[in-house]
Formats: sequence, C-alpha cells, structure tokens
Amino acid sequence: MRLNELRDYIESELAVSRFRDYCPNGLQVEGRAEVSRIATAVTASQAVLQVATAWGADAILVHHGYFWRNEEAAIAGIKKRRIAHLLQHDVSLLAYHLPLDAHPVFGNNALLGERLGFTRQGNFGEQDIACYGELVQPMSLQQLGRHIELTLQRSPLVIAHANPNIARIAWCSGGGQGYFEQAVALGVDAFLTGEISEQNVHVAQETGVAFIAAGHHATERFGVLALGEHLSTRFGLEHQFFDQDNPV
Repeated sequence: MRLNELRDYIESELAVSRFRDYCPNGLQVEGRAEVSRIATAVTASQAVLQVATAWGADAILVHHGYFWRNEEAAIAGIKKRRIAHLLQHDVSLLAYHLPLDAHPVFGNNALLGERLGFTRQGNFGEQDIACYGELVQPMSLQQLGRHIELTLQRSPLVIAHANPNIARIAWCSGGGQGYFEQAVALGVDAFLTGEISEQNVHVAQETGVAFIAAGHHATERFGVLALGEHLSTRFGLEHQFFDQDNPV
C-alpha cells in the first residue's frame, strides 16, 4: 500500500489530532512510497533499526520515536546515526506516543489491563490515558505481584506498608508515576505503572495504596504489536514485531 495511505489510516484510527504530545506523532522519517513489510517495536533504537532493515522492512512503526520536546535539535551523534541508517535504506519511521497509550482497542493501557485480567471501569489522568477498574477476583498483593511477573516476564518492584488484598486497581503504562496521587483519590487498593520516583514510596507507605513498578518497556509492548497485527490483517502487509529487551 502507499505510505501516505498507511499514515492517514493510522492517524485516523488513533485520533492523533486530539492529542497534545511531547513529540510529533506520525511520519517522522520518510522512506519509500510503497509499503509491503512493516516492522514494529517499542523504541526506534539503533539495534531495532538494524534488525528491521535486515528483515526487509519498508516502514518501522514504534511507540517511542524521535524529536522529543526540549531535546537537542541538532542531527548529531546517535540521532545522526539512526536517521542516516533509515535514509540509507529508504525506510520510513512512524511513531505514535500518547495516541497509542490511550486507544481503547490498540492502546497500551487497554491491552495491559486486558492481559492482566483487569475490568476497566473508567479513565483518568492527562488526556484520559490512565485506567482504573477491578480485578476479576481479589487477590493478595503478593499474588498480584506474581501474576504480573508471569504475564510481563519481568519481576515488578512493589511498595506497600503491608500485604493487603487488592480488589480495585488503577494503571498507566510507561512513565505514569505522576498519576499516583490521582489514583489514590479514586479509592483504589493499588496503582500499577512502569516507573517509580522517590516520592511515590512515601505516598504508598502513608496512604496504604500499593505502588507497583513493572517496567516502562514491559508495560508498553502490547499496543504497537496489536496495531501492527491489525495493519497486517486489514491491508495484507507482512508484519514482524522486534522486542528489544530493556530492563527499565
């Protein structure tokens, strides 16, 4: 299919225009006009670019692309090497950040909750990207931690003053630790996100709401994978997901 048609379809499906973001969503580096093979990954690292182009990708679709707000604008260093690699191989880079967190079907948060068996009841946070709801059946914090570890293949960091039963939970994939106090105000028993900050420890200990940091990368693998599979089915594209391991 044509690259511009692929871009337009994704941007319409993800409702890109409604988001205020920290980076440009959409086509970040333009490659060849026709796309038959699409690679997906969480982050457009050099390692991902190399394996994707070796596979023969015409376009690479990621959650974390380039040109973030307040970063150095010069095309130098690793940014130069990455962009040069894409241009040399005539491969496009498409990146979708908040739109891919928030989508009700292909979104990181919707799919994270689905994989973990949470019943989503509503949204909160910036542009409603975070979710809250209930477990199918209550379990101890220790049991929940083990369930998360088995599902995400990563041992989470759990902060709590006790080992309470968890029935109500809020979650936000990636770097959602800034939403912890909003989650506390919703009356949940635990909050799950990717990263943790120093102050989150004190809030967890003083409120009794458990804080679970399960990894930025580990909590954001599902959205771009699901979108790639959808594009493959709808348009007959060959699709390959490249999961570069990241301990953070």
